[in-house]
Amino acid sequence: MTRSLRILGRVLLVLTLLLAALLVLVGTFDWNRIKPALNERVSAELGRVFAIEGDLSVIWQREDGEGGWRALVPWPHFVAEQLRLGNPEWAKGGDFVSLERVEFRVAPLPLLWQQLSIPRIELGGPRASVRRLADGRNNWSFELPAKAAGAEDEASGWSLDIGTIGFDKGQVQVDDALTHTRLDVLVDPLGKPIPFSELMPAKGARPATVAAQDYAFGWQAKGRYKGQPLNGKGKVGGLLALQNADLPFPLQAEIKAGDTRITLLGTLTDPRELGALDLRLQLSGKSLAQLYPLTGVTLPETPAYSTDGRLVARLKEPGGATFHYQGFNGRIGGSDIRGDLTYVASQPRPRLSGVLASEQLRFADLAPLIGADSRAGQQARGVAARQPTDKVLPVEEFRTERWRAMDADVTFTGKRIQHSEKLPVTDLTTHVLLDDGQLSLEPLRFGVAGGTLDATIQLDGRRAPLTGKAQLKARHFKLKALFPSVQSMRNSLGELNGTADVSGTGNSVAALLGTANGNLQMLVNDGTISRNLMEIAGLNVGNYLVGRLFGDEEVKINCAAADLGLKDGLMTPRLFVVDTENALVRIDGNANFRNERLDLSVNPDSKGVRVFSLRSPLYVRGTFKHPQAGVQTVPLMVRGAGMLALGVAVAPAAALLALVAPAAGGGEDNACAPLLKQVGKR
Repeated sequence: MTRSLRILGRVLLVLTLLLAALLVLVGTFDWNRIKPALNERVSAELGRVFAIEGDLSVIWQREDGEGGWRALVPWPHFVAEQLRLGNPEWAKGGDFVSLERVEFRVAPLPLLWQQLSIPRIELGGPRASVRRLADGRNNWSFELPAKAAGAEDEASGWSLDIGTIGFDKGQVQVDDALTHTRLDVLVDPLGKPIPFSELMPAKGARPATVAAQDYAFGWQAKGRYKGQPLNGKGKVGGLLALQNADLPFPLQAEIKAGDTRITLLGTLTDPRELGALDLRLQLSGKSLAQLYPLTGVTLPETPAYSTDGRLVARLKEPGGATFHYQGFNGRIGGSDIRGDLTYVASQPRPRLSGVLASEQLRFADLAPLIGADSRAGQQARGVAARQPTDKVLPVEEFRTERWRAMDADVTFTGKRIQHSEKLPVTDLTTHVLLDDGQLSLEPLRFGVAGGTLDATIQLDGRRAPLTGKAQLKARHFKLKALFPSVQSMRNSLGELNGTADVSGTGNSVAALLGTANGNLQMLVNDGTISRNLMEIAGLNVGNYLVGRLFGDEEVKINCAAADLGLKDGLMTPRLFVVDTENALVRIDGNANFRNERLDLSVNPDSKGVRVFSLRSPLYVRGTFKHPQAGVQTVPLMVRGAGMLALGVAVAPAAALLALVAPAAGGGEDNACAPLLKQVGKR
């Protein structure tokens, strides 16, 4: 044997003896002797009381799941019993966390390069009490003691590497005064593990994960979350993999928070970074607006809803946690809804973006968005009816305090709108933008009676009360489509065209219109009017007026022209005439949107030899809710005064000429053109 081999043999012998001595020391040493020093050192480092009150020992056993020579060699497992970590001083006693037992194994080889590697930790009987005061102080943030003067501020060079964490029956109490949350969560073993695939849905949205560890524990939660009563139950796995992203941790939950129901099923991977959350998420409730207290996501008032989709979350993105609700389907009221939404918890405000669509949208389901829901609809959402019984304009206020909590960029398309014959709206497209409290719908487009209604709406919620602007353009509404059940309209080529430009101040539709300033112009050409038409439209006052003017017969409309001005909520006609084959009817007076009252007079002027039996104008008074019509008691002073009075309408008539729709052949045989030119010359 050479000298080198003899030296190597002696070195190996010494190392073997040292290892054997170390193993004997580890196996025979009374580890309870170091508890006082260990407790004191950890307490000093954490700034809280830490104590191992039970035994501290080492158990030698083979490691399950290991292969090769490591499966034959017993390894030391460190076991500590009855551990507790106290609360900060302001919490006035009690424990933050307590454990009945902790067991872990340290991998010896990584110690050579200053790495404390713990492949697995088993936590027995964990209990935690999570607390936060109204001033923001909490017991899960550690304020480490400052180093003494002159102490070296250098990294130790050691690193900690934990593989998986196993746990058993436990309890968590949450008391958060800042969010008004108090919860008791209990975790119990299931007794028999449940395969992950057993709870996967046969149809509907599915998480991408096809395999995960078995469900090992059931949990229950009860209390209040953000002020709302909460009850929940579900299942979780038994082994939380902090390093191995290929070992998904299963999650299943059924939660009822207030009137909102949440069902989720899927996996969490890479929990140390909370990097991958992949769930099937189902939501349902009385209104989407009720999600705001739970999630902080600003959504509109709606009828009852339900959705089912896949939620993928990345909680450690540089720009903020990202939640992507993919390919969801559902219903809002009687309307279907589908799409993709992304929510990013960015700064200075989170942002919601996405694309939504509805194949069949009920027009009635849009009413709650502007506070125009029926009293029955409000009661169904659990909202006290705010609309006075004697008012028509919606008084329910917009929730502008929520508009600055989030930005949004969402497009919505309603491909087919379900409606009554009184409102022939066919489709809807809009782009919703919310930017630091400024809400805009640009554009908002409806398909109506073969034509289009284009609108731009801007609401500035940064001001109190909010300010609003609206521009509307109605083009080519076909009269035969507006009144499909009127026989005489079916062959009509007439159209309705109009524009509106209004602005106002107020936190509801009623308040905005009650302060509105602006203009409205409208033209209707080549139609018919009758009592039957008024009955179909549900206009009882119009029925009365038409009956008084024309009797029961149908009368051809050559042109109806209106140029209306709005000033502080008072609408006054600059020009409002209806030209029929029998008469020219002028409408004067005003409509007050501030108090919802009418004061209109209807003045007919007979054509040709036909003599009206009516010798006085008609009136329309009362409220928007309960209008009243009748005959003026004071007779007309001068017949034909109405036409002479139209001489002041030169400018309005000229403005309305822009709304005259050209004839199909490109000419100007529209009946409104000659009327407006005639009025403009006076």
